[in-house]
Amino acid sequence: MQKGKVLTLEDRIPKLKEQRRKKANRRLILLLFMFFFLIAGVIYIQSPLSHVSAVEVRGNSAYEDTELVKVTGITYETNIWKIQKDAVSKKLTELPEIKSASVKLVLPNKILINITEHRRIAYLAMDAGFYPVMENGKVLPGNKKESLSENVPVLMGFKEGKVLDEMCSSLLTLPEEIYNSISEIHYTPQKTDEFHVSLFMNDGFEVSASLRTFAEKMVHYPSIVSQLDPNVKGVIDLEVGSYFKAYEIKGEEGLDEESEG
Repeated sequence: MQKGKVLTLEDRIPKLKEQRRKKANRRLILLLFMFFFLIAGVIYIQSPLSHVSAVEVRGNSAYEDTELVKVTGITYETNIWKIQKDAVSKKLTELPEIKSASVKLVLPNKILINITEHRRIAYLAMDAGFYPVMENGKVLPGNKKESLSENVPVLMGFKEGKVLDEMCSSLLTLPEEIYNSISEIHYTPQKTDEFHVSLFMNDGFEVSASLRTFAEKMVHYPSIVSQLDPNVKGVIDLEVGSYFKAYEIKGEEGLDEESEG
């Protein structure tokens, strides 16, 4: 059996020296790279290259881009690394139209802001004009319109507060076909119900309801209307059970139990 070649210590020393030299060179290269990287980072942070060069805003329709940028406080002199994203988002969501805002840094020096707005769920008729009502119950006084073209409900007699908040919450839960069938909603409080409303539908019927049960009972509206003579208009009472009162005929006509909310 052939024996392996045995290396003496003298033979191994040159190889050990070569390995150590290569290892030392790698360390030196790594240290030099880190040094120059840190120097470049300091130069970048201290130079105009780290200042904001552009702010892009996406998803907004209620404001101009320049208005939103002004709210953030970001300018071309702002250092991109000093921007507090959470603080900027908070400033933007304090605006009544904005539901959420995310801020992203895009290297080397760009800011990207994504906006999600509250839905305009209705218009409030007030002071001979129409004012947008957001899904969170906020009215936009600075967005007055003289006339409307959108197919959204018009609110009458409401003001910001718990009743309007309840109204908006209820509208958000309605199926789209029922929501689109509402023309006007009048706030008509009663001694026994401060949440009473009267709705005027696009098909000519009127609905009397309480906001406390409005959402659950209005889903039955198509079924209720299907039982009525479309040529005989009147009030559909959804406060207790479901009843129809014709405008021309005195008396009441009970509706099927399946139509009750």
